[in-house]
Amino acid sequence: MLDVAIVGGGPAGSMAARALARSHDVLVIEEHPVSGVPMQCAGLLTERTISMSGVSPDIYARLTRAKVLFPDGSEILLEPDNTFACVVDRTDLDRRMAEAAMDAGAEFRYRTAYKSHTFSGCNVIDTTGGEVRSRAIVGADGHSSKVAASLGGNLPREYIRGIEADVAGTWESPDTLTIRMGLETAPGFFSWEMPCGDFTRVGLCTSWEYGPPYQYLMRLIDRVSPGARILAKYSGKIPLGGRRAMSGDGCILTGDAAGLVKPVSGGGLYPTFKTGPILESVLSEALEADDLSARRLSRYDRECMKAVGRELRHGYSLRKRLVRMSDEDICYAAQLSRRESISCHLKGIDLDSPSGVIKEILKDPRNIPPILKMAVRFRP
Repeated sequence: MLDVAIVGGGPAGSMAARALARSHDVLVIEEHPVSGVPMQCAGLLTERTISMSGVSPDIYARLTRAKVLFPDGSEILLEPDNTFACVVDRTDLDRRMAEAAMDAGAEFRYRTAYKSHTFSGCNVIDTTGGEVRSRAIVGADGHSSKVAASLGGNLPREYIRGIEADVAGTWESPDTLTIRMGLETAPGFFSWEMPCGDFTRVGLCTSWEYGPPYQYLMRLIDRVSPGARILAKYSGKIPLGGRRAMSGDGCILTGDAAGLVKPVSGGGLYPTFKTGPILESVLSEALEADDLSARRLSRYDRECMKAVGRELRHGYSLRKRLVRMSDEDICYAAQLSRRESISCHLKGIDLDSPSGVIKEILKDPRNIPPILKMAVRFRP
């Protein structure tokens, strides 16, 4: 009988495994041959988030500027005082985090897929490698989590589709992130171009109703760099808006499986890492008390919402407004952001907690009328 079985050997699962393995018997069940493959993330992380991972992954580039392009051809250049993000090798990050969990004592069982589980005092887990029994199960199995589905009626509010490609050569300055807005480029989201040394990672997401995003990606590449040589492609989907529950009898969710994803950027590592200590504390205390009931574990949901809920709620509210905007509306918002009373705050935007910059902008009375006008016009 294991103390904890963790489904998923990505960053969320490895972080939980590393923390829990210090004092518990932990098994990580991962369907792929290694952690980090296939890659399904752009790899844009702040230095804070990298530090929270507990490892030092390879870094392709340190970004000090961001250029945002709008449908009418206008642009805004953001130049923070310091490095605002790094482009990391996500495969390397995932691998290093799995190795750190193994060093802490966790066992990893690769090429083994979770099928289902039942809980009656303990978890009986059906996998392609046979039956596993554990006192607790942690669902870290990503956007289409089967463990999350076991809690019943637990889908995220929405999915968006993402695709990106590594393209030979450098499209922009080696320290500049390029973002493009507009319905022709990435309806319901935005595109990105990130320098990675001798290649550029270009990608985008679209709202689900616009269909597969492949056509938008190829159109973007053909427009910006005709004839570009594509080295690799990656795709996946991202859950937004959270889930109904992040815990149940004998079960806790983390990462994309828990809906811990920033709605504006689609990034999930920062909220996952920030709530990691909560998972360790709640589950360790429940194991010690030999009480893994849903009622006991529900403290995890409450504590996570205290830690990141406000940012996720505000982010999703902003997203719901953005998806209602036409290209003309987006360009009007860009025009507003060029006001000195607003632009002076944008250079301090924190990618981990982007809603904080809106709070700073609203401290200036001059900004309240136009911001409220847009907020009311595009309210969900």
